[in-house]
Amino acid sequence: MRLIHRGRPVAGGVADPPTDAPAEPSSEPPPPRSVEGRRSPIVPIAVAIVTMLAGGTLFMSGYSMGRQSAVEPGTPATASDAFRPFWDTFHTIVGRYAGAPVDQNTLVQGAIRGMIGSLGDPYSQYMTSDDYRTNLETIGGTFEGIGAELATENKDGSQGCNTLGPVCRLLIVAPIDGSPAQAAGLRAGDVVLGADGVPFDGLSIDSARDRIRGPSGSVVTLTIQRGTDRPFPVPVPRSLVQRAEVVGRSLADGTIGYLKLNGFSDHSASELRAAIAGDLAASQTRLILDLRGNPGGYVTAARAIASEFIGSGVIFYEQDASGAQVPTDAIPGGLATDPTIRVVCLIDGQSASASEIVAGALQDTGRALLVGQQSFGKGTVQQWQQLTGEGGAFRLTIARWLTPTKRWINKTGLQPDVPVAVEPGQPATADPTLQQAIDLLSGQAQRSVKRPPRTLALAGAIE
Repeated sequence: MRLIHRGRPVAGGVADPPTDAPAEPSSEPPPPRSVEGRRSPIVPIAVAIVTMLAGGTLFMSGYSMGRQSAVEPGTPATASDAFRPFWDTFHTIVGRYAGAPVDQNTLVQGAIRGMIGSLGDPYSQYMTSDDYRTNLETIGGTFEGIGAELATENKDGSQGCNTLGPVCRLLIVAPIDGSPAQAAGLRAGDVVLGADGVPFDGLSIDSARDRIRGPSGSVVTLTIQRGTDRPFPVPVPRSLVQRAEVVGRSLADGTIGYLKLNGFSDHSASELRAAIAGDLAASQTRLILDLRGNPGGYVTAARAIASEFIGSGVIFYEQDASGAQVPTDAIPGGLATDPTIRVVCLIDGQSASASEIVAGALQDTGRALLVGQQSFGKGTVQQWQQLTGEGGAFRLTIARWLTPTKRWINKTGLQPDVPVAVEPGQPATADPTLQQAIDLLSGQAQRSVKRPPRTLALAGAIE
């Protein structure tokens, strides 16, 4: 499975276990951006993400690291009255609960989980240390599991439900090439109803993911429903999966370079740059960038990938809770910034987060036509932060991201310049979206372009 996300580091907030003593908040400045390509160590850090779906299991939009910003433990004097009920409850449980021995670390983790859960934000969540470690490995492109991209779908076909059951289904978006899921015959659109005979009804996305994941060499038996067929079991061995980030080939008798980007890990930008260099060396100056089904990944990769096509200017903005907007500019030196190199970008309903950052930048700058279907629509930024010891970690929504013309595409997605209808039940070998892109670049199709309105995002607090 893979995750989905993106963001920019903000000042941390890692603290030792709380005490009753008040303390002054830290005045340490926000941490700098990480160097692209750096692997993520499992140490206390702050990380910012744009998640497409709750649970971190699925679509992510970008990812960057920051150093830890320590603060003194304790309750600030200005918040002592608000925290009094918390400390009264904590001390009463520790001192008087007779049901079983009390583990203070478990109490603290439960309190953190409750605080974040009370926000009602599906993209903010507490994670155990194991969950955090697994998520970082997944973002990096190598993980233990069955090797399938997953998403949730409501009964009405809309995306992004949170509690699995009759009206919220867990879908296989696509098995990763060469993965155990592909070898077991799992297909895009398969509904995963349960694992090892236990249904997923009532579970969160993270809980379902944990049932599917496991150590390399073990086997999980998934209950699969395909179309209207009766559910059937599919045993799938788990293994160490290495995701191929870029798949390239030549189309139209070698005149068009096709680049399929599967994720935004710490090596996807360099892989894509090498693929673009190969296309240009072969005199292919018409390129198709396929972001369909791409859940996202590191924000540094999103910036670097967009910069291969956009020579200068803003790639995206980040807007914090106060409304302040900070631009992120293109990196000079992109290989395909020459306007004589024609570009078409493919999107669909599973193009999310970092994919939308890239596609939105290409559309707003007029660098590429977007072809396909409306994208997912994930426009908020989450900060991931590991807590000290084995306290786990959490992610918290801390900003919005906006396109270069300051559109906020949250819940609405990007509208393609050239929409392509995908009929249900069409043969798996048919790809009308790709064919439309080929026709556009070959001059065999009319350009019925529908550019989005250039409206400004509203400043204000995060929803």
